[in-house]
Amino acid sequence: MDHISVVAFDADDTLWVNEPYFRETEEKFYSLLEDYLPRHTISQELFKTEMDNLPLYGYGVKGFMLSMVETALRVSEGTMDVRVIEKALEYGKELLAKPIEVLEGVEEVLQKLAPRYKLVVATKGDLLDQERKLKKSGIDHYFHHIEIMSDKKVADYKKLIRHLDIGADEFLMIGNSLKSDVLPVLELGGHAVHVPYHITWVHEHIEHNVHHENFRQCSQIRDILPFLVR
Repeated sequence: MDHISVVAFDADDTLWVNEPYFRETEEKFYSLLEDYLPRHTISQELFKTEMDNLPLYGYGVKGFMLSMVETALRVSEGTMDVRVIEKALEYGKELLAKPIEVLEGVEEVLQKLAPRYKLVVATKGDLLDQERKLKKSGIDHYFHHIEIMSDKKVADYKKLIRHLDIGADEFLMIGNSLKSDVLPVLELGGHAVHVPYHITWVHEHIEHNVHHENFRQCSQIRDILPFLVR
């Protein structure tokens, strides 16, 4: 990792808590519809709607809210009480207002890396929501650049690296998703560190054994420091 000049961090479930809040909201949504279908079936229907809507709405809470409403209308064949729709929207707004809980070890890592590297946030999601979370987190001042990405594929990282005016071998990505934070970066010739989180969205979950000289696996974010601070 001697050539690295930029260290990029995923945001949700890498810098702060995110997926547990979605899981809580999903459980409340399933309870709203359990007169129509079993909970596991509603879960499958909601996920299907989210996947169908990703090309239209992208990632984030607002797309999730619309998918809840669409799912409720579909499983009820248009007979859903308007109060249930109102409740689903209320759950989405509550999700947007959740407190930002920075994960353990994150600020220590940022403090130690900031004097040595350019630090970047590279995350998917809704622009306003991610900007709000970063501001409320209290750690935004550590970052040289914030990139809210519509997706995290090879072309998206290529665009970011070009914007940063560096070579791929100077770029290190740290995140909790092998699919989004690791494999595309390695394909480009960059470096990647996987820091798993105990809950992962189904869409981000893949079974994949990574064998690459530019890859590291860490159980917690502090474990990256021996690689980067010498």
